[in-house]
Amino acid sequence: MMRGDEALIAQRLATQVRALDGTPADHDQLLDAIGDAPYVLLGEATHGTHEFYRERAAITVRLIKEKGFNAVAVEADWPDAYRVNRFVRGRGGDAEAIDALGGFERFPTWMWRNADVLEFVGWLRAHNEGRSDAAKTGFYGLDLYSLHASIDAVIAYLERVDPDGARRARERYACFDLFGPDAESYAYAVSAGLFASCEPAVVEQLVEMRRRAADLVARDGRIADDDFFYAEENARVAKNAERYYRTMLDPRVSSWNFRDTHMVETLERLADFVIRRTRHAKIVVWAHNSHVGDASATDMGARGELNIGQLMRRRHPMLTYHLGFTTYDGWVSAASDWHAPVEHKRLRPGSKGSYESIFHQTGVPAFFVDLRSQHPAIASLHGPFLERAVGVVYRPDTERQSHYFHAQLTDQFDGVVHFDRTRAVRPLERGNAWDDGEVPETFPSGV
Repeated sequence: MMRGDEALIAQRLATQVRALDGTPADHDQLLDAIGDAPYVLLGEATHGTHEFYRERAAITVRLIKEKGFNAVAVEADWPDAYRVNRFVRGRGGDAEAIDALGGFERFPTWMWRNADVLEFVGWLRAHNEGRSDAAKTGFYGLDLYSLHASIDAVIAYLERVDPDGARRARERYACFDLFGPDAESYAYAVSAGLFASCEPAVVEQLVEMRRRAADLVARDGRIADDDFFYAEENARVAKNAERYYRTMLDPRVSSWNFRDTHMVETLERLADFVIRRTRHAKIVVWAHNSHVGDASATDMGARGELNIGQLMRRRHPMLTYHLGFTTYDGWVSAASDWHAPVEHKRLRPGSKGSYESIFHQTGVPAFFVDLRSQHPAIASLHGPFLERAVGVVYRPDTERQSHYFHAQLTDQFDGVVHFDRTRAVRPLERGNAWDDGEVPETFPSGV
């Protein structure tokens, strides 16, 4: 696509977008577009942009207050998020929202231990105050990295309700003891044929818990069903995490597909659980664009990869709404490598031939665009054009190779929110690498 084509598309598009100016009415058009969809998937183009977190929270608040959404499911580990769930429901031992976020210790901590999430968790706790348990909105994780934390949670639950069952669980999970908390080393040892797989042990533990579900719930108190669901899900996470770490080393199996399938299954099991408790489930999902957009409309799909967005559309047609987020330039919280410290990084301007570049040329600083519109200006966005995706690692020197893929935006999402210039999300713990970023005087304040 030539630069002139970008400008023409942008000029036409500018007449169809809903400018966002920070007023309460900003998301009226979006909420109308969502309608009665019980699954709303809110994305992000990076894991470290303040505006994405802030706007997702603002949209979620309206979904809870105006459309009765009663669960928030995020791209985070089940036990870490469930600690937040207990807090927002007025349970558990955490006195403040910042304490409830203490479970997020695994890299990248800034994804959930940041100022925007802290503010939302505090709001959700206040919103739930004084409401019946059935009327409260919960906070849950969808991911499966928490092998050892989930194992510990299963044992802790059984020690409280069934000491003999806890003993059996410890014996099964002892299979992992040789490797301590290092799941990757376990996977390497199994892959190299140096150690037998622990798969039979984790499967056996989950089967026993499900077989004895009624007995375990009967041994517990008034919130038995809630606690058993948490423990059973941890046993399922342990089973799937064990397999996931092994699939990462198996070129014949897509670990990406396995992970996103797990997250969809968790989302569906959560919906069933919420329905049992409240008779209806309306769930908002927070995850990266690469998870919530439909993978079949991107290079990912061409490679045989699927994701939450694609699976949810396939399994629940007409019941989902998918919102993407984009930015042209600014600052971002990200690492230079996996397990490296978080840094305050400058985000390069969107590449030529990208959706980000087109949106920049509209001249509208922030906007929502309804991709379901039949207007010709929206049809011109079909593409495929380039789209940027920054995860927890950002490598600006190889940005085109590392962070761009081709997508057909109007098939990938139902709507998009664009912020032309964005700020970095503020981690609760900021090292020197983050604080070193110099902010120009012309850049928005409050970084």
